[in-house]
This record gives sequence, structure tokens and C-alpha cells, in this order.
Amino acid sequence: MSYDLSLLGWTDSRAAELPAGTIPARVARVDRGAAEVIAADGQHHVKYAARVRRASAADPIALPCVGDWVAIRQLPEGRYELDEVLPRATAFIRGGVSRDSIGGLSGDGQGQVLAANVDIVFVAEPSMHSADFADLGRIERLVALAWESGGTPVVLITKSDLFEHGLDDLLADVRVAAPGIDVHAVSSLLGEGVELVGHYLGGSRTAVILGPSGAGKSTLVNALAGESVMETQQVRAADGRGRHTTVHRELIPLRGGGLVIDTPGIRRIGLYDIGEGVDLVFSDIEALADRCRFGDCGHNGEPGCAVLAALESGELPERRLESWRKLQREAAWMAARTDARLRKEQQNKWKLITKEMRRSGRNRP
Repeated sequence: MSYDLSLLGWTDSRAAELPAGTIPARVARVDRGAAEVIAADGQHHVKYAARVRRASAADPIALPCVGDWVAIRQLPEGRYELDEVLPRATAFIRGGVSRDSIGGLSGDGQGQVLAANVDIVFVAEPSMHSADFADLGRIERLVALAWESGGTPVVLITKSDLFEHGLDDLLADVRVAAPGIDVHAVSSLLGEGVELVGHYLGGSRTAVILGPSGAGKSTLVNALAGESVMETQQVRAADGRGRHTTVHRELIPLRGGGLVIDTPGIRRIGLYDIGEGVDLVFSDIEALADRCRFGDCGHNGEPGCAVLAALESGELPERRLESWRKLQREAAWMAARTDARLRKEQQNKWKLITKEMRRSGRNRP
């Protein structure tokens, strides 16, 4: 089967980045030390070249990821090898996962790329029965990372058919947690909102769907594709939540145009290299902070603090302020860990250089 790579997002500007003697392909799925890629002449299972393995050993972010454009080279025996990962236009990166550190972050400050070259980040949060609430903190965290990725976040409240009443109130709460971005209710089983979601994927645009297990991500992918391309399971009668079945990330071209990346459920969502993402998610708090008496106000009891005044008046929900503080602490911690790792790497580099210089001096006649 042949593919028109322009429908997968290939452009003339990317062609200029392609090394000589290679052909372009897009990563559809990643296995250990190998990847499934889509090239013009079809799909191929390719192993990583030695320099790709070396680069990813030094920095996990250099590992090929679903959505990446890569250069593959044909070997004499006819099979292909993944020769190089081309520069990413966007990358959704979370902090490394660990049970024993702040926010689920790894202690070494390294990250993991969940999806690359993505235009739209769909944050899927399942609606609950009326007695429960969406996890607004998780939405804020994912939206912050989506802004950092370079993609455009869109929040989808999935399984809206299971919500008994108060859906409009829930959507209003989510819009407060994710100011300035689109928020939609979707029922993939009933087809409600699916066409609207599909409008984000015209032409060769790529979207990734992120959210917890049981959010109905694979069911939504099937609805967008118009066929069963991802395995799903029935919801549990007790709580209306789905049993998670996706165990890998996969890029799926849609017949109507566009591409979507389905992902396994995310349990821990650590921040990584956060710049403006948190500020954009908490633009309401940032606007209040501009009205504080002191420019360096920490919003912890200082006189003339507009943020605390809004909290006391009820204009700013306490949950919102606590979530902002938590992400600010985590971003600062992550930056410190990253700086420490970089300093350590630089020290090791100079140790090796010094060792080689001493060895060279001993070997001189």
C-alpha cells in the first residue's frame, strides 16, 4: 500500500532537513529499540541506527516517538534502518515517572516525549455521575503541558451521555480551570460532539488524545475513524468507567483527513521544562497578581495582595489557588533538578577531558 506523505503532514520545509541517501517516514508506533513507520511505499518495521541509540541513551527525549518524522535508510540486505529523528515542530513532554518524588517526577530531571509534531492536544476527561466531579487539577496540569508542547489544547468532557444532570455546570467549572480554550461535551457512543471534534483535524493536522484510563479515548478514535481501529471494552456498570485497553501509543490516519494519536491512560503527569504553560492556564491569577501592591508578592499574607482579596471575596476559588501553588512548586523543583543534572553532566564531561589530557601527557616521549 502506498501513501501520500503530504496527507501525513510532510512539507517541503521538512524535505530540506532530510539527510542525503535517506527517505522520509512518520513513526506510527514504537517498540523497544524499533519502530513501525509509514513511508511513501508502505509501512516498515525499522530498528534504530547506532547513533540514534547513542543519542537516546544520553537523553531519553532523543528517542523516536509516535508522530516523529524520521529519516530511514535502506541497508544492502533490503531492510530499512531508522537513521535520524528530524527536528520536531512540537513535542508533548512529561516529567519522568517515579513513585517517590514530587508530582510523580523522576529524581534525575529527565522527561519522556508522549507525542511529537502534534497540532491539537485533546485533553479527555470523563464525565462522572452527578455525585462526582471531573478532576480539574489533572485538566490544569495537562493543559499546561499542552501549551508548552506548542500544540493547541482542547478539553473534551467524554461520556457525556452518562452524566445524569448538571453537565452545564461541569462545563462551566472546566472553563474556569482552562481559561481561553475550547471545552466540549462528547458522547462517542451516541455520536454527540464527534463531528465537532473532527473539525479540528482537517487536511493533514495531527491530534493526540490524552487522559486517564477509562476516559473513552479509543472509543472516540473509532468514532472519528468511522470504523473500529482500536480495541475497546464495555464500561463498568458500577461507575460507568471504561476498562483501559490501549497499551501503546499509535498514530492513525483518518479516512476523512487528519491523523490522531491514541495513548494509554496517564496516571502521573509530571511537569517538564515549564515556561509559560502554567501562566497561561492560570491567566486569571496572573491578572490578579498584576494588581498586587508589591511586584514580588508571594500571595501569602502580604498587604495589598489582590490574589488573597479575590480569594476572600469568593472571586477566586481556593482549589484554584492551591492548584496554582502546587504547580509553581513543582515547576521550580523540576527546574532545580534539571539544572543539577546538567551540572553533573558537565562535570563528568570535564573529568573525562582532564583524564584524557593526563593520559596524553604521560604517553609523550
